[in-house]
Amino acid sequence: MTRSLKDRFADLQAERERTWSAEQLSRNAAQRRVLVERHDPFAFPQRGEEIAPFTLIDQNGATVTRDELLADGPAALVFFRFGGCPACNVALPYYNETLLPELRRQGVKLVAVSAQVPVDQELASRHALGFPVTGDPNYTLARRLNITFFPEEQPPVPEGEPWIGRTLGTFSYEIDQPAVLILDRNARVLFFDASPDWLHRTESETILAALQDQKESSIPGE
Repeated sequence: MTRSLKDRFADLQAERERTWSAEQLSRNAAQRRVLVERHDPFAFPQRGEEIAPFTLIDQNGATVTRDELLADGPAALVFFRFGGCPACNVALPYYNETLLPELRRQGVKLVAVSAQVPVDQELASRHALGFPVTGDPNYTLARRLNITFFPEEQPPVPEGEPWIGRTLGTFSYEIDQPAVLILDRNARVLFFDASPDWLHRTESETILAALQDQKESSIPGE
């Protein structure tokens, strides 16, 4: 039986509780708690809203426009934090296993998106992902969706030292919240769900159920 994303994250958290210090655990939990407390579901795009044109960067450095992405039909965009994020390395293989096959059957393209440019090519190869991983330069799309945030702690970083801004290629503490956006071929929102707690993300069954619901009750004007 396929294990839920919740259960897989529980394993990750259990491992952290075995290996992290009490301070690390507390700071991680505190940041996630703050984001949950500030979460406003009405601050995000709503069903039927059109998403303006955007451009992503693929694993080869080529551009992928909104219209190119939707040329053959709907697309599901899974937003993640960055290629080395442990939780993202749990979530993306889960979607590859439990979501991708059914989306393919329905003719819905699946694409992963983060602010990291250039794209971490090892992420896709490490998990043999069957969908492309792309970058959202300058957070253009993520900001439009209102899913970026700045962590509560932003310590100064000595020049040349590793930090999240260098990893992302943005040289900023700004980072995406995980989210799932499904657009129809006219760039209208069929489904959107943001996850302020990055250890509690949208389950595949929730996404597939939403797609089934939209089939049964089309957006007005369609």
